[in-house]
Amino acid sequence: MTPPALVTEIATLLRARGERLATAESCTGGLIAATCTDLAGSSDWFERGVVTYSNEAKTELLGVPKALIDDHGAVSAQVAEAMATGLLARVPSTVHWTVAVTGVAGPGGGSAEKPVGTVWLALAGRSGVLRVWCERFDGDRRAVRVQTIESGLNALRRELAPASD
Repeated sequence: MTPPALVTEIATLLRARGERLATAESCTGGLIAATCTDLAGSSDWFERGVVTYSNEAKTELLGVPKALIDDHGAVSAQVAEAMATGLLARVPSTVHWTVAVTGVAGPGGGSAEKPVGTVWLALAGRSGVLRVWCERFDGDRRAVRVQTIESGLNALRRELAPASD
């Protein structure tokens, strides 16, 4: 599903439920929020996006413990989950969902353990953490970021309308 169609479906589902979304983004630099707010009327269901590109921003704005980043690295399941739950703890109660992403978009910054294209994503809801997963995307920086947007939003769509898969 293309991002515009995907966002339209998410918007319809969130509006029907009276729920809102917030995003915590690192490697995408706010592109998930931008993709959501490209749709007119998104203020009905999209609350905010936080870009926490640096480790300090993850700690200061989302409450990700510095020790967690030191122990596991910024690109890890633990940090993605802490980003999603940290944002959910800081937004109004009208926000029911958070999507968080942290990864290596490239072209540099990769390692043998975490090559370029490695992205950790987390989806949290008011009922708790629903999913934390790792993707290994191919392509250049733009391709990695676009695939990250699609992965995060598709996970949210599946959670909102599981019977539509």
